[in-house]
Amino acid sequence: MSVSGPHRLDELAGRGGKWLGLSAAAPERHSGAVVADRFDRIAWRDTCEQSAGLRELAGELSDRYDHAGDLLADTFLAAYKARPRLREPAEMDPSRLVNHQVVSSLVASPEFTELHRETAGDPYAAAMAVLAQAAALRGLLERTRQAREQAGRQQRAQRDVADAADAVSEALRRAAADAEADGTVPGPAADAVEQAIQAAEASEAAARRAARDAAQALAAVAPGIGAAARTSAAQAAAAVREEAALMRAWGVGSGELERLPFGRRALLAERLRTGRLAQWAELIGRFRQMAGGERARRVENATGELVGVTLGDDLSRVIPSELANLGLPELRAVFAVRYAAGELMLYDSQGEQATGRGAIIACVDTSHSMYEAGPGGITREAWAKACALALLDQARHAGRDFVGILFSAADRLKVFRFPADEPAGIARTLDFAETFLGGGTSYQRPLSAAADLLEEEFNDASRRRGDIVMITDDDCGVTEEWTRAWNEAKHRLGFRLFGVAVGAPRVAATDSVLDTLCDNLRAVEDLTDVHAAADLFRVI
Repeated sequence: MSVSGPHRLDELAGRGGKWLGLSAAAPERHSGAVVADRFDRIAWRDTCEQSAGLRELAGELSDRYDHAGDLLADTFLAAYKARPRLREPAEMDPSRLVNHQVVSSLVASPEFTELHRETAGDPYAAAMAVLAQAAALRGLLERTRQAREQAGRQQRAQRDVADAADAVSEALRRAAADAEADGTVPGPAADAVEQAIQAAEASEAAARRAARDAAQALAAVAPGIGAAARTSAAQAAAAVREEAALMRAWGVGSGELERLPFGRRALLAERLRTGRLAQWAELIGRFRQMAGGERARRVENATGELVGVTLGDDLSRVIPSELANLGLPELRAVFAVRYAAGELMLYDSQGEQATGRGAIIACVDTSHSMYEAGPGGITREAWAKACALALLDQARHAGRDFVGILFSAADRLKVFRFPADEPAGIARTLDFAETFLGGGTSYQRPLSAAADLLEEEFNDASRRRGDIVMITDDDCGVTEEWTRAWNEAKHRLGFRLFGVAVGAPRVAATDSVLDTLCDNLRAVEDLTDVHAAADLFRVI
């Protein structure tokens, strides 16, 4: 349409005024649905640099789908941030509105709340959550392909509107430059303004149609997005929870995990998932939980029931009337004499009492027969190692050294030492748990090694009253000469020997070799029952 003759500038400006400054007035559009600051973006970038899995996933999806990288970043940040907040849809770049719908559905699901408890503030766990949702994200990207294409057309249409608005502004600028002193604009310049306005109006109408089509396409896929997001969050929560439980079962605390570099933590998780005892993590966790409960029930220095008064020199059980003598200077000498003679009046009790103060030593049979599985498919080895790891916890809780001795035949022995004043270290703990020697069974070699270690401890630190726990499924003989030496060492060092016959009751039968050697012996037939060893953790 052509403008006939000259036109006044103010009239042209009135018609094209709505387009002036349109680009400048447009709200800022964002590519990320999750509100993130600089530090959040650094966390995402650093995590990607450390995680080969994330880099591979981002590369794969970005090659096939537009803006997939932004969706991965949003998924990570939603899991990582303590209080994730989403932008309003109006703030989003139209091409990312599908991403916004996906993340909104994810965050709104009850399953995400469970997931977020495990991932908030932990970039490794958040990255694991993203990787756990990889299959679901692929499916969502494919399912929403048409909606994304429509959103892309909407974005392009909005850019066309902005370009058309700029063209109107430019045409008005030129018209102003050509205008006469009285404001009259020559015909060609006025025509150019009119044509620019018509083009802008056409672009605006096309943008409205594109926005309507994009909204319809998004509405069509929204229910599917919601269902898929809930399933995705549930899968991620299960994966993250499983790894967290695995770490806890092996005694790796959250504080220790946070200090581990990303790569080492990933390698540790892989080792725990694929190691020799990986399938028995739940058993190990139950053992440790049971042992912790038994420790909580135990009252130090008063484990038995009070039954009266006796004589002795145990100052922790002195009755109040005896202690009162210390308050009178003239009776302190009498107290000292009675103490030296072991004639102080003490509370008497009956029941088991924890007397061990030296090292706790677990001698674990790793002969071929320990491969055998019992109820629930649990092997004798798995039960024995789980019990030994709980004994390691017991030692560390009491500030005592722990030694794990793995044995089988007389020529096969491996010793793992865990001093009380040094961190146990998950790597060494795993080495101990995963080592299996095979072969036959010899009692003499591991028990002699245990006695030698307690002798060494006595010589170095003057500590006596250690505890040895022998876990085996086989019976074997010992020589008379060895037995004499063993009894002498036991009397000299004051240690106790606890025996556990795993899956083989005959080994704990009366008058068996183990029965003769042990101060306390029990047989465990149901390998699913960790409480069969509960009394060990009350008296050791």
